[in-house]
Amino acid sequence: LYWILLRTSKQLHFPSATTLPAAYYVYLPLPSGVSEPWKLMLLDALIRSFMQAVRAAGGQVEQDRWSRTGGAGQVEEDSDSSLGGVPARVFLPTAGRRLKRGVVYFHGGGWALGSALPLQRSDVVFLSRCRSYRLAPEAVFPDQYHDALAASRAFLSAPVLQRYGIDPERVCVSGDSAGGNLAAAVAQEWRSGDTTNYLNCCLCPQLSSDDTLPVKFKVQALIYPVLQALDFYTPSYQQNRAVPILYRPVMARFWLQYLGADASLEPLLLANNHSSLDQPAIGADARSKLDWTALLPAERKKHFRPVARETGSPQVMVAVPELMDVRAAPLLAELGALGATPKAYVMTCEFDVLRDDGLMYIRRLRDAGVAVTSDHYEDGFHGCMAFAFAPVLSSVGRRSADNYIRWLDQNL
Repeated sequence: LYWILLRTSKQLHFPSATTLPAAYYVYLPLPSGVSEPWKLMLLDALIRSFMQAVRAAGGQVEQDRWSRTGGAGQVEEDSDSSLGGVPARVFLPTAGRRLKRGVVYFHGGGWALGSALPLQRSDVVFLSRCRSYRLAPEAVFPDQYHDALAASRAFLSAPVLQRYGIDPERVCVSGDSAGGNLAAAVAQEWRSGDTTNYLNCCLCPQLSSDDTLPVKFKVQALIYPVLQALDFYTPSYQQNRAVPILYRPVMARFWLQYLGADASLEPLLLANNHSSLDQPAIGADARSKLDWTALLPAERKKHFRPVARETGSPQVMVAVPELMDVRAAPLLAELGALGATPKAYVMTCEFDVLRDDGLMYIRRLRDAGVAVTSDHYEDGFHGCMAFAFAPVLSSVGRRSADNYIRWLDQNL
């Protein structure tokens, strides 16, 4: 604690009289394996303070407060650019090969906030919807999903590819956390470059008039993605329920907000009452797609046991049928849809409630015949890749960002 006191006073410049209260606010008991825990504690304290201030002011979080500018060798295009009617940021390389690689990147933040964007290569064009992302609660599912499809379709169109000098054979869809959810959903919709189902459903009028097939994504790269909301008692949810920066109740809150559901349902989700065995909307096939007792490796299951209620709260599934919508929960996709998605990279972190979402998705993708690179960090935590940059540079942040970029270098 004394060490934390010293670090806190140096970082926050508190006078000595307030050092002790500040340290108690910052200090959290963290698992011993977490990388550089004092930095995580400090960031968590700053985030908590910021969110409390926003709530007290009755305001909404502005995304620009949570996003990065381009990395070395990249410049941002006109900040008012738009693709497919979706406001976007496009980061352009200043040098490199004539034909560039392209990455459509969806930020995280529980579909309600923004987050950092890893930009480190001078020969990659990054499309990022960091500036004007339609946020919950004002925008709810499937609005964000529609935006993701619209921006992707525009980015993969011939005029845009030519405008930015992007090689149509080297385009990736990627995202972190909630953005990983959107990236997985887009990859499933764009399977083998076929948007027939999407167009027939007329989900997005501005696209339905264009029946041309888009360029295919070569790869998908998912960073600690959130992929399901039926089981809040996976081993990672149990193990990491109180580990920052993504607490178990916060994730349930994000889900309800994203799906436009009543916040009062949170206790029912956290008790798994919404996915009890007597729910007629959840059949055996759906349950098998997130059966972590069969899908997770033994070292991740550890001593944890499933929590499946015999009887629950049927009104939840009636009120929130979107919990079973594969566009919101990509882990529920059929093997055929998964098998037609591109080569994948999936990053997971040991101290993250979403760890097992990613690990189960890796297993299901492999079962469907998709080549997957699994990148797991034993000392990692949710959002760790944001720690790849000053002033919160950490070992696991730097390693995770470097390995993500290295994988893109080798596979895109």
